Amino acid sequence: MSALLELADVRHGYGGRAVLNGVSLTVGEGECVVLLGENGSGKSTLLRLAAGQELPESGRVTLRGRPVSEDDWTVRATVATVLDSGVGYPDLSVREHLMLVALAHGRGDGAPDAVDQVLAEHHLTGRADALPHQLSSGQTQLMALAQAFVRPAELLLLDEPEQRLDADARARLAGRLRSAKERGTAVLLVTHNRELADAVADAAYTVSGDGLLIGKTSGG
Repeated sequence: MSALLELADVRHGYGGRAVLNGVSLTVGEGECVVLLGENGSGKSTLLRLAAGQELPESGRVTLRGRPVSEDDWTVRATVATVLDSGVGYPDLSVREHLMLVALAHGRGDGAPDAVDQVLAEHHLTGRADALPHQLSSGQTQLMALAQAFVRPAELLLLDEPEQRLDADARARLAGRLRSAKERGTAVLLVTHNRELADAVADAAYTVSGDGLLIGKTSGG
């Protein structure tokens, strides 16, 4: 399995408080690595570093050996994230949000079909013309996920993507992640849902309160 994302001896903190202490982690092509742990243990910080939204105080974060920064067009072109479920542009419909993402990432003439497919997969077809403020909390989360899946991506970074989803939607999410892995997409997933973790993980780590990865285990 070829390494795609690598964190090597990464240390990071806020206001003098250490959050991550010498974390090392590799995610390979077609592999799903799950991060478990209590709130405040550093899981979301690790994802932001992996996305290049923050830079480590020390250590290295690389994508195919290249330092990760969100200012790097290669990172933006190959890494899809769901790190929050922001409402997006208030005057754009669900379909328009998805079209914007699909076109920006090279879908071209195939963008309308890709959008229709992802709307159906996320059970949003009936809400395609809705504006963000007209969506329920769960539908807002589904729109955030749909934006990640409507575009090509080599790496998915997902922070509790199951939040506000019902059991059926969580099961569909697990299926989409397994399909993404089969296509060679790497996944780094933070979750509190053990059922989702067991369904998709090739390996799982617990992030301790000291910001360390402990207890790697094999997954499904």
